[in-house]
Amino acid sequence: MTQKKKILIIDDHPLFREGIKTIINRDGSFEVVAEAGTGREGIAKACELKPDVVLVDISLPDENGIEVTRKIHRHLGKVKLMILSMHSKIDYIVEAFQAGATGYVVKESAADRLAQGIGAVASGEYFLDSSISHEVVAKLMQSPVKEAKVSDSGYGKLTSREQQIMRLLAEGSSKSDIADQLCISIKTVENHRSNIMRKLNIHNAMELVRYAARLGLIDVDLWKE
Repeated sequence: MTQKKKILIIDDHPLFREGIKTIINRDGSFEVVAEAGTGREGIAKACELKPDVVLVDISLPDENGIEVTRKIHRHLGKVKLMILSMHSKIDYIVEAFQAGATGYVVKESAADRLAQGIGAVASGEYFLDSSISHEVVAKLMQSPVKEAKVSDSGYGKLTSREQQIMRLLAEGSSKSDIADQLCISIKTVENHRSNIMRKLNIHNAMELVRYAARLGLIDVDLWKE
């Protein structure tokens, strides 16, 4: 017997989640293993359960769903993500795919297209609600994300995890936020931070920000009023 694909729903409307579960349960290939009403709760459950597909609403009470998508994709790369939203503007859709989503369904189309979309995304394919203009495809091909080019010898001494945490610290993320995003303990973040400071011979947060900005690892505009 084929194992059912595990689905996590992140949406702040309980009645809508119930409707989505009803649609999903009609298909014997899928199983809703958890649901969450906030971004933070959704990230935690994704880290804990590692579902096959996560359905994410853009409008969440504590965090933008696209940012939630980006965080889950960054730290759980094998988990497939699909946006399920009332928004159908091109900019939302483009940003969602750039954040790591591979599917996008407008909520008003959910009854007809949700199962098809989940099946495609779970199989490693891209799925775009057919009610959305194909202008999206053209725009997705524009403005590719820039990769930072780093040649500093000190930065090269950091492990990949330390480099990841260094960037988050330089961007202003708190230790607890980093722990949540990376699904690790605050103590582990503190240990990595100490190693980063020692290896780079940096003594405070502002020096770390200046160092990261000099290497082009962060957008200095983030720190402007």
